[in-house]
Amino acid sequence: MDPRIYVRMRQIEDQHWWFSARRTIVSKVIASLPLPRPARILDAGCGTGGNLASLAAFGNVIGVEAEDAAIDMARSRGVASVYKGSLPDNMPAESAQCDLVVMTDVLEHIDADRESLITIKSLMKAGAHLLLTVPAFPFLWGLHDTQHHHKRRYVAATLRATITAAGLQVVHLSYFNTLLFPLVAAVRLIEKMRPPGNGTGDLELPGPLVNRTLEAIFASERHVLTRASLPFGVSLLAVARKT
Repeated sequence: MDPRIYVRMRQIEDQHWWFSARRTIVSKVIASLPLPRPARILDAGCGTGGNLASLAAFGNVIGVEAEDAAIDMARSRGVASVYKGSLPDNMPAESAQCDLVVMTDVLEHIDADRESLITIKSLMKAGAHLLLTVPAFPFLWGLHDTQHHHKRRYVAATLRATITAAGLQVVHLSYFNTLLFPLVAAVRLIEKMRPPGNGTGDLELPGPLVNRTLEAIFASERHVLTRASLPFGVSLLAVARKT
């Protein structure tokens, strides 16, 4: 990605409603899993390290990231060891033997998504879990996807097929960011009618009241996602298991 995006992400991801609510949802889902305590956790594609602190509540965390600038920012948090590596063929030895692998909005950046999940499976202990999120619905493709160098957006069927083809068992699969879907879809469709821009796209922090409201709406889905599947949303969340 453009280095400016990493810098901007580091500046806002601790407060921005989208990142904060996603962390809340991911933590709720992890808490529902039968993990050992403490668990050995891999944050694969950890970016600038926004998830490391919340994951550390469940065990010993290591991060792996491909971009040097992001690695430096993630290490500066002082939460976990962060190693340089990339999927599917260049993961460090330290990332093996995990009880849980977390990939939040990583798979869509990789050409070889199935092969990457096969590699992830090889890093997991028997019975270990994978939790991943990806952007949903190709018709929502917009400036954000282009600037973040996404390769694709998924639908539930294609994500399930990719996970299954990698030899992992899908335990739970659901769309999420459902309540805000009409708003996000409208913004993305309006974007398509505008001239292409540059810069950091939608990585802007709204005013405090709007930010808190959007976070509360999005994060409220945590009460549903551990028990049921939502029929549509801006993103997809999957939990898979190495049998």
